[in-house]
Amino acid sequence: MPRRLLKLSLLAVLALALPGAAVTAHAQTPEANAAQADGLQQKTLYETGASGRFLMGGQWQFKLDPSGNGSVADFAANASTTGWANVAVPNAWNAKDYSDASFTGGVGWYRKAFHLPSAKKAFQWIVRFESVNYRARVYLNGKLVGKNTGAYLPFEIRLPNGYLKRGGTNLLAVRVDSRRFPTDFPPSGLSSTGVPTGGWWNYGGLLREVYLREVDSVDIKDVAVLPDLPCGSCDASLTYRATLRNYGDKAKKIKLRARLGAKTIGLGETTLAPGEARKFSRKIGVKNPKTWSPTSPYLYNTSITARSGDDALQTYTVRTGIRSIKVVDGHLMLNGKPLHFRGFGTHEDSLDKGFAIDDAQREQQIQWAREAGATLLRSHYPLHPYYYERLDELGMLAWTEVPVYSVKTQYLKKRIVRQLAAKELESAVRTNINHPSIIVWSAGNELSARPGPVQGYYIDRAVKLAKSIDPTRPVGLAVAGYPSAGCQPEYGPLDVIGINEYFGWYSGPNGQIADQTTLSDYLDSVRQCYPNKAIVITESGAEANRSGPVEERGTYEFQQAFINYHYGIYATKPWLSGAIWWTLEEFAVKPGWEGGNPWPAPPIHQKGLITMAGVKKPAFADMQRIYKGTVQWGP
Repeated sequence: MPRRLLKLSLLAVLALALPGAAVTAHAQTPEANAAQADGLQQKTLYETGASGRFLMGGQWQFKLDPSGNGSVADFAANASTTGWANVAVPNAWNAKDYSDASFTGGVGWYRKAFHLPSAKKAFQWIVRFESVNYRARVYLNGKLVGKNTGAYLPFEIRLPNGYLKRGGTNLLAVRVDSRRFPTDFPPSGLSSTGVPTGGWWNYGGLLREVYLREVDSVDIKDVAVLPDLPCGSCDASLTYRATLRNYGDKAKKIKLRARLGAKTIGLGETTLAPGEARKFSRKIGVKNPKTWSPTSPYLYNTSITARSGDDALQTYTVRTGIRSIKVVDGHLMLNGKPLHFRGFGTHEDSLDKGFAIDDAQREQQIQWAREAGATLLRSHYPLHPYYYERLDELGMLAWTEVPVYSVKTQYLKKRIVRQLAAKELESAVRTNINHPSIIVWSAGNELSARPGPVQGYYIDRAVKLAKSIDPTRPVGLAVAGYPSAGCQPEYGPLDVIGINEYFGWYSGPNGQIADQTTLSDYLDSVRQCYPNKAIVITESGAEANRSGPVEERGTYEFQQAFINYHYGIYATKPWLSGAIWWTLEEFAVKPGWEGGNPWPAPPIHQKGLITMAGVKKPAFADMQRIYKGTVQWGP
């Protein structure tokens, strides 16, 4: 049984005792018992990360703020339960509501009463939110302690000692504003006819789990374990990077040690003054490494521990793979062998929970993709960490993108918007840097097909920033495929160009992609424009929701013919590094969505090969035959 599934099967017995469990146990203390009664559990839904994490499960309360101007006294500091609904977090408050008002967004408040797992004064406490959509203000016992803007990526807020009740009940409250603007990621607003616009359904809430993190004076952050594999049969090296910060009120003498399997590695020693942070880095050799690949996804167990004297203050756990991913002569090469991957796009969405899905549904999506023969997943935003850990374990690949999607040039030209977009990519890289499954960092999707200097500036800045953090992976961008776009010098800094092609489905500007028989020549023209860049089909698709004539758009038969024609063309382009169908499973887009289907079912995007109810369409079998018949890595 795979390691992950074994752990899940033992969940009730073992309380999911993952490597992320706290260094210091809190069994049988009054504080620990009170915290457990509040629903705090010393476990995580994924492994990578620092010790001392407590899942803030159990009962939360939720209340809408219709005016959007509710006072702190009413929502964050008032113990009254009037009008509050009991919910479980993760939670999307507008799941199952596909109205215009739901998509436009609003303001809601979440709150949770909790006790600290330990009253020890040396401990600092940090609350970690895995994803909040979209603007969050966080209050502790009625006091504002932090803010964040943006979804799909985690953020952390340290809880000030002066606001904490170490031996009593604390009240954590979060104001969530899900209203989007044209400068957000993805942008939203109104069309010229007053219809809400946006990239996918705007679910509001605490969309992924919340953790309380214990810090015994010293915290380990920004951990990276980066492999360097010169060739498939070469010796390798690993570069360890980490940042230490002393949150205590006294200086600490620290030894930083790493473990790689049974091997201990000294990363350095230092004395940190209160509030001081310091970076550590060391490169080590690994002889005769067991490499990570789709056919043999070997993972090394490694960790970094900060010690003060005999005390282990914190441990950061990583499972990593040694592999290389490079662009050589215009092709993506994994461990020196060419990739021709076949994959699916995916969204975190469900009919009953909206975005706030659980690991069981994530696992189902992954298994559907494997059943179809896919080796890669792509989304418009960084996926939940569970996906990446499972892809690591299974030898699958990931195209990891930030939601800088269809931002209009008039907004992208604003310096602050470009800076925020680049920061989004920086956060995605730092968060997910240790997953060998990730082979491309994507700086965005479907910006203007004729970039110009504004987009060129963003691309250049984003690529340089990503590579300054992670020099081991290529950086790409997904673009809308139109023949009239021509060759674009602004794409010069990119290593990989993703083409979203819908030839024969949409008509495109001036009807230039209406005829699918022009696809082959178009792809050849892209290759001529960018002979030294890896080219990937990042999207292709056709809606299907009924049986009917093969020539009728929106039928299962049309979708089957579309797949067979397009993938037949891809097979004649050996220089293509991969192709991705958009999407594996249906998801909600926006009010009035029709997607080119004459008989749509808005707001559901129906290009998926599996319905939101979990039913496979006839084209699933066609794709399975094609994917399993394709050599996706090597020789």
